[in-house]
Amino acid sequence: MLGDEAMQLICGMLPPDGAKSGLRELTLSANPAITTKGWARLAIAVAHSSQLRVLNLDYNPLGDQIAGMLAVAVSSSRTLEVLDLEGTGLTNQSAQIFLDMVENYPTCLRVLVLAENSISPELQQQISDLLSEGEEDEDKEGGARGSGGVAREKTTWLPNSNSSSQMVLVTSGLGDSLLAETEM
Repeated sequence: MLGDEAMQLICGMLPPDGAKSGLRELTLSANPAITTKGWARLAIAVAHSSQLRVLNLDYNPLGDQIAGMLAVAVSSSRTLEVLDLEGTGLTNQSAQIFLDMVENYPTCLRVLVLAENSISPELQQQISDLLSEGEEDEDKEGGARGSGGVAREKTTWLPNSNSSSQMVLVTSGLGDSLLAETEM
């Protein structure tokens, strides 16, 4: 039940590149009181965050406009690997933007959860295939994307080995090949 004031404080925990350390994982599930202004503020912070690896925004009433802002943020981020947008009111319009992003621009994104939205299975599969292709290409020499020749940055995120956290596998809804380990 967070709102825009809380979002402003949270964005303060996502410092820009070169600043102090910040959050590596952020879960903001089911917060209907956050307005477009709050989500825009978060998108800007994500675009410039030097630490954030996992962003869970599932079950928020985001819609296509906010998803478009998030796509720009993800394409600007040099660290974000997992974005969960399950049940956020997205349509094929949003999916097309994300498809264009992963098809034509370098990104660290490895998992994009789009389940429980009004998005065609075909579009979800295309996005899934492109994200998987980027991982496969990185495993080969060179790290270049096959279809467009766009290089993808490879960022490895490992939880702090000194922590006593549990690892949980989260499925993306886009296929069994897209699994991400998130810290709980």
